Amino acid sequence: MHGPSRLSNGVKSLSPPTSPRHRHGRNKSTSTTNVGGGGRSFLSDGGGGGGTKLQNVVERFGYLLMSVTYRRRGILLFAPLLYISGMLLYMGTLGIDVVNSGGDGNDVIGPGSIYRSPQVFQKLWPFMEAESNRSSNNMLINAWNPKLSQGWKPCVKQTISQTGFSELPKRNGFLIIEANGGLNQQRLSICDAVAVAGLLNATLVIPIFHLNSVWRDSSKFADIFDEEFFIYALRNQVDVVRELPEHILQQFDNNISNIVNLRVKAWSSPTYYIQKVLPKLRELGAVRIAPFSNRLAHAVPSNIQGLRCLCNFEALRFSEPIRMLAAKMVDRMVKASSKSGARYISVHLRFEEDMVAFSCCIYDGGEEEKHEMDIVRERSWRGKFRRRGRVIKPGANRVDGKCPLTPLEVGMMLRGMGFDNSTSLFVASGKIYKTEKYMAPLKKMFPRLETKETLASPEELTPFMGHSSRLAALDYTVCLHSEVFVTTQGGNFPHFLVGHRRYFYEGHAKTIKPDKKKLVQLFDNPSIRWQDFKRQLLDMLRHSDVKGVELRKPSSSLYMYPTPDCMCRKADL
Repeated sequence: MHGPSRLSNGVKSLSPPTSPRHRHGRNKSTSTTNVGGGGRSFLSDGGGGGGTKLQNVVERFGYLLMSVTYRRRGILLFAPLLYISGMLLYMGTLGIDVVNSGGDGNDVIGPGSIYRSPQVFQKLWPFMEAESNRSSNNMLINAWNPKLSQGWKPCVKQTISQTGFSELPKRNGFLIIEANGGLNQQRLSICDAVAVAGLLNATLVIPIFHLNSVWRDSSKFADIFDEEFFIYALRNQVDVVRELPEHILQQFDNNISNIVNLRVKAWSSPTYYIQKVLPKLRELGAVRIAPFSNRLAHAVPSNIQGLRCLCNFEALRFSEPIRMLAAKMVDRMVKASSKSGARYISVHLRFEEDMVAFSCCIYDGGEEEKHEMDIVRERSWRGKFRRRGRVIKPGANRVDGKCPLTPLEVGMMLRGMGFDNSTSLFVASGKIYKTEKYMAPLKKMFPRLETKETLASPEELTPFMGHSSRLAALDYTVCLHSEVFVTTQGGNFPHFLVGHRRYFYEGHAKTIKPDKKKLVQLFDNPSIRWQDFKRQLLDMLRHSDVKGVELRKPSSSLYMYPTPDCMCRKADL
């Protein structure tokens, strides 16, 4: 039983035939050996001039052809255009059968392009039942190979160095940034802002949260994160204030919008900030950068990376109301997992209505589903999917692994990996599209299924309702402390969570990231044998295990790969 202790750490062509002239020329060069010194060629038919006459005729014909071409050389200018036009016409004709611009599912391009998972489930369900109540505890204990553990431990304090910061005078001015997007995009902006403030020796003003048109969450920094702890945790590296001092604000007529907003390009280097932003900061005393998401490059000096580590993994903790309820939810989840050794699986399920609509994938809802998705796409993206030339290929999307997994497919995958019906499962998500229809088979496979709505009472959730970032913070915490985390569609939520789990679990993410291109092939075969199905899914689990201990590459995000920037080997501590 380790619920409360977990929270203590806070993507042969055929060559044209050679001309007769060239063939003759090659024969001539290889067949004109003199026989007995008589000068006769093997091309002669007994008369000495036959070959020569033939050669002259061919040469004259070639000369005539070249002359005509030269005199009509204007034709050559149009040849490439005619060729390209012909190829486009040819390709367009072929594409009629495989490209669907209306999104009605007629782009059947091969195995996996059609949603057949319900038929596969009906075939395999008896075998799943036969293996119930036998393997979950063993699987949750042995899901990860302990030999793969690198033995890493968090060591943020050792990774932070003041080297480079002292080259600039202290307090160069005030940096104001605007964090946009959802919870984890805001998190990225905050951590990068701390790093930039440290680089410039600027005082960071508590970030402003932009009211996003998609998330529609009016929460401020202090509603989601512990503001006082944030300031305290960074005190030795970066000065942070809640708001601009009065004398600075007066310089801008007490209107923060009068402060110059610097347009910084995405993924800007530290050199850019030193050369372009610092002079403005010194000159004006305060600058704004909005929006600020993804405004700092992945590859930066180690001292800047250290500030990112400190901010993301130590300074940014959730506000007290979120922490208190999240702790209760984790504890309840652990207690509900008594039959599986107090361990549970968490799944980030991206099958909300807007996600299904945006993916342009087709499932088994027929015309009703198509009509509903058309409405959602028009409401949320205003004609983006009806633009001229836009081609929607649902079948191709599915084969490419771009379609959100249904709850049914997630359940089949996990059962194939060996987790049985006694496994406790936590599902993190928004409102699932057609919840009753699509969640029913997942609950059938995993009756011990919980969500934040079942773990917390309506009264406990009331202060968080209507605030998507706060609700996401509850999901984030319960997923962070699970024995197994399953990511199904990508995005900022799993991006940050996988990195946080690596930091939390000694360098190993303990995460299942399925190969959806392979999954759709499995889910397209209603005649597949159960043993073959299991074998391929166990291979997928082992692959996730191996990939769980990856080190960060120069072009990768520290927030997903904290090793080695934010961690040290145990032997080195």
